[in-house]
Amino acid sequence: MTELNRLGAKDVADLIASREAGAEEVVKACIARIEEREPDVGAFQYFDADYALEQARTLDNSPSKGVLHGVPLGIKDIIDTKDMPTGNGSGIYQGRRPISDASCVALSRGAGAIILGKTVTTEFAYFFPGKTRNPHNLSHTTGGSSMGSAAGAADHMFPIGFGSQTAASVTRPAAYCGTLGYKATTGDFDLQGVCGLAASYDTLGFLCRDLEDISLMRQALIGDRPMPPRADGAPPRVGFVRTPWWDEADAATHHALGWAAEKLAGEGAAITEPTLPSEFGELIETHKLVMAFDAARARAYEYVNHPDELSPQFTALMEEGRAVSYADYRAAQTQSVACRKQVADLMSDVDVLLAPSAPGEAPEGHAATGDPIFSRMWTLLHVPSVTLPVATGDSGLPIGVQIIGKAHGDGALISDARWIYDRLK
Repeated sequence: MTELNRLGAKDVADLIASREAGAEEVVKACIARIEEREPDVGAFQYFDADYALEQARTLDNSPSKGVLHGVPLGIKDIIDTKDMPTGNGSGIYQGRRPISDASCVALSRGAGAIILGKTVTTEFAYFFPGKTRNPHNLSHTTGGSSMGSAAGAADHMFPIGFGSQTAASVTRPAAYCGTLGYKATTGDFDLQGVCGLAASYDTLGFLCRDLEDISLMRQALIGDRPMPPRADGAPPRVGFVRTPWWDEADAATHHALGWAAEKLAGEGAAITEPTLPSEFGELIETHKLVMAFDAARARAYEYVNHPDELSPQFTALMEEGRAVSYADYRAAQTQSVACRKQVADLMSDVDVLLAPSAPGEAPEGHAATGDPIFSRMWTLLHVPSVTLPVATGDSGLPIGVQIIGKAHGDGALISDARWIYDRLK
């Protein structure tokens, strides 16, 4: 039998439901892995093994609470937890104890989840990195900002962790750490109790190892039932989109995307290369402008009252956002709305899009978290995406591909991603 800490969330829930294992056994397996690897990887901002076991024992002596009964979760440390500190990746909030859970945590607990601990985030989910190291090579970055959840899931410390994305904070660490990364359609999940960065884009997501776990979490949070596999294994229609920034990706990423398109075509998928509207080439700058403007308002308290405790990177973002005129912000938002309509038209003849997740393997070093260039546009467009780890680069580190779905078509995206992943992994 597979070690319990290596199982996915759905497998854990099924084992516990059938009484083939208990929540305490699962948590003990996770604790053993954490104790072995945490000193090197540093996935956790806060972890209390005794409290995790206490939660597990309570659940083992209780009727099933829901679809997550006994499943351990990592919670990104910008998400409020009533019984654990939430520091938002900043010394300003070190040791802060929220009085209530974020909505997503409350719903997860209500479905029977065990809150295993708080995972490391960058400062306010922006660019200044935390302590986490890439589990595949400790001298390389994990990406940001959902770094702790990505590393912990990749290193089998827990089956699934919460992330969030405002630019590329789920997609990039998933690609760098070799996990699955799911960014939901913007607005699908409630953000009450989640530290905001840019309201126009902030979105919850998950880092995990099994695609069915994404559907399980959607069921727990919004009651969305998993979609069945494609009828008779019928292949999806896939649009291969190199994006205007193709030349920013390295040769290994070019090869991985080309190989994926060729492999899927050989499996019967209809592969086309749709042309993006010319306006899409401007969307990275549009995203940056809107994000900076929003962030300067969302985190105004910290900028005004604690300027000396902010990183230079975050201070620069605040100042950039405060310099944006409201007229320019509104023009950028108008352009964004128009482009969201265009992406819906673009996808009228395909089921999903295939695109890069990141420029290449995780960069060496820890002072920066990598370039979000290949996710900014999709985040602005509010569409859901799944990153699939399908290749390795010249240094032997993971390379992912990004599968993009239609807005509010998350269930279909996950089903199509399963068809694709089964043929690429």
